[in-house]
Amino acid sequence: MTLVVFLGSLLGLMLLGMPIAFVLILTGVALMFHLDFFDAQLVAQNLLSGADSFPLMAVPFFILAGELMNAGGISRRIIDLAVTLVGHIKGGLGYVTIAASVLLASLSGSAIADTAALATLLIPMMREHGYSVPRSAGLIAAGGIIAPIIPPSMPFIIFGVTTNTSITNLFLAGIVPGLLMGLALIFVWTRLAKKMDVTPQPKCSWGQRGQAAVDGIWALMLPVIILGGLRGGFFTPTEAAVVAAAYSMFVAIFIYREVKFTQLVKLLVDAARTTSTVMFLCAGALVSSYMVTLADLPQQVTEFLGPLMHDPRILMAAIMLLLLAVGTVMDLTPTILVMGPVLMPIALKAGIDPTYFGVMFVLVGTLGLIHPPVCTVLNVVCGISKISLESATKGIWPFLLAYLILIALFVIFPGIITAPVAWFR
Repeated sequence: MTLVVFLGSLLGLMLLGMPIAFVLILTGVALMFHLDFFDAQLVAQNLLSGADSFPLMAVPFFILAGELMNAGGISRRIIDLAVTLVGHIKGGLGYVTIAASVLLASLSGSAIADTAALATLLIPMMREHGYSVPRSAGLIAAGGIIAPIIPPSMPFIIFGVTTNTSITNLFLAGIVPGLLMGLALIFVWTRLAKKMDVTPQPKCSWGQRGQAAVDGIWALMLPVIILGGLRGGFFTPTEAAVVAAAYSMFVAIFIYREVKFTQLVKLLVDAARTTSTVMFLCAGALVSSYMVTLADLPQQVTEFLGPLMHDPRILMAAIMLLLLAVGTVMDLTPTILVMGPVLMPIALKAGIDPTYFGVMFVLVGTLGLIHPPVCTVLNVVCGISKISLESATKGIWPFLLAYLILIALFVIFPGIITAPVAWFR
């Protein structure tokens, strides 16, 4: 009955169109009434505790870093470098998209920010050179969701805080899957490019490539600093976010000189608005997750999944299918906040490595960003490229299929994710 109350209140309030943060709070309240111990003070305490977290301080700084990267020309220089290197080959702008997606993912950790930057700069170029706009939009959206996997990743931070999993381990574990996502896109795009009739970019001279590399060196240094600092133990993920924001501000103002001091107020306000949304979600989630733990919902779900508990791979496959279904109606952050506290205890009981489970959880959750009806990232590309969601959905399906195959490989061979972590550590 407790599970019915939880799902009924959660899904019912979402169907009414209520903002997800309030849905989480009221779902926790519904469980309180069901267990017959409603306490308004307890709700308030959990709301405060949900936002009062040192690891979550990384969120506003990474958001600010992303704003500074886009406004300060850092993202544009990454794309320019990729264009000089591979833009001249057949289907070259697709390879530029993939290379830039991976590089930008190692800078901001935000799928929406990366996708917006890529689409704004590349869609006009791809349209001009005869590329299919729906296919190009699909590729850009598929590349954009690499950002939550390659560190620094805001979804990993939220997952780590919500489920008490090491954020550093999640960061390190995301490197190889993120790179493999890029390789999967290259494989699919290569096959598609053979049938394209497009005008290639002019081949750049080595001097032009060298100049682009010099212009982009400050941008390329950021992932080196962050990953090197984490790997060497010089700072925590939260401190890495502060370093990323400070470095981005320094480069944008003093090196590239594309951000004036007068523009900082707007950038800070934009970052604060985005941060407030994320933090309010985290605050509301603690109300529901506290009641989920108190009502022993994970144990009830464990009993339901009992026949699968003896085989971690089959259990993982079942959980991934569940998350795919959830992703059709819920965005990534709410999925982490709602399902993370419920499913992590089940994974631990089945002997599944928590870091591996966290990476898989976020990876599958990101697919909801590019397939309808939620498809936040795909909607961003549609808005910028001025095409319908239906057209973009047709354009993205080969890349979505490649990601599903990759996820199946990770389920069958978990060592692909777990082995590199041991080496990085």
